[in-house]
Amino acid sequence: MRRKASLILLAFAVFFAALSPLLRWYAFPRLAKIPANQYQDMVLEAKDATLLDYGTMQAKKVPKVTIVQTLKGNVEASDRIEKTAGRDVVVWDSLSYVQGPDGKMVSKLPERYIFDAHSQDPVHATGESVDGDPVTREGIEFKWPFHTEKRDYEYFDAQTRTSAPIHYKGTQTFRGVKVYYFEQTIPWTKVKFPKVMPVQGITAESVAKTGTTRWYTTVRKFWVEPVTGAPVYGEEIHKEELRGGTLLGDRDKVTAFAGHVKMREDYIKHTVALVKSNRTLILLLTSYLPWGFLLLGAALLSLSLYLEARSRRPGDPAPTEAAEPEPVSA
Repeated sequence: MRRKASLILLAFAVFFAALSPLLRWYAFPRLAKIPANQYQDMVLEAKDATLLDYGTMQAKKVPKVTIVQTLKGNVEASDRIEKTAGRDVVVWDSLSYVQGPDGKMVSKLPERYIFDAHSQDPVHATGESVDGDPVTREGIEFKWPFHTEKRDYEYFDAQTRTSAPIHYKGTQTFRGVKVYYFEQTIPWTKVKFPKVMPVQGITAESVAKTGTTRWYTTVRKFWVEPVTGAPVYGEEIHKEELRGGTLLGDRDKVTAFAGHVKMREDYIKHTVALVKSNRTLILLLTSYLPWGFLLLGAALLSLSLYLEARSRRPGDPAPTEAAEPEPVSA
């Protein structure tokens, strides 16, 4: 009976020991992916900002500028692209909508971002765009890869339609979560006017005819949870200027927008809670279960060897029967 039990335990030990690396190195890369139908939104604010009044063409201080960012998974588009790409693809239709303190639109920037669901590498396909203009992204945008590394990454900037390094600056703790801090600086760059302008009747083409150009610079900061690759917090020190042309009269330049953009507190709390939950799920596949199965396999192997050794131990000697006394002859 002990021999049979030891063989069963040995079989389970081999099973769990083999399952451990398979779960980490085979199952995880295939199971961990961004869902195609994901939807998320984010509200950011720039308090005490500077904003251009297009009616008077004068920059003025305002109490708050609000930026609403939405990411919506386009399942139909991702299914169509997957047929030719031969891999799991996510298509995000995003919108960055800026409004002033009166609730009126300042600008809006739509994007279509196409990327690999597992690695977050960009996938180049028809429809990849910023504000309706075709682009070819290099590097990441919005999200870092699973198991983010302590190194620089290429990060796409939608305003300039180019990618530039975003630098790893160190490891910190944010709201109880270990994060990697990244920072990117985009120097003053001439950029396009948005296709939808805040004043009715004014278009990007009509402004361009005046000779006035739009310039932009920003310092972009992200605090990224490395297991999920998801930012738990972000900031931008953002500046825009209009330069030259007859639109500005005798002025060389005027500030169109300047502010320190930060995530709103309620969205910080929601994001941190969501990232913590997703982090636990990923650690189950990459750490908790693989190590647990490996330790369980080792324990079962030890128990199997113990029972095998017990089954091979010689039995105790059989008790000797006392001989009956023989009668003594006279």
